[in-house]
Amino acid sequence: MSDEKPPGFEETSVAFDADYDELSAEADADVAAGRVVPHERVRQWLQSIIDGKPEPTPYSWRK
Repeated sequence: MSDEKPPGFEETSVAFDADYDELSAEADADVAAGRVVPHERVRQWLQSIIDGKPEPTPYSWRK
């Protein structure tokens, strides 16, 4: 097995890391501001999909 990376791999990795860092920072800011959906609400929503009676996607009510 070769350790050689495919062409463009390095550029893609760097772009992914930058996107990940930016999205991670946005997520941290949302959590700090209280813009989250409680785990129990997400669990209920997923269960509604499993039960074949999907409810609307839960969103944070805080802005």
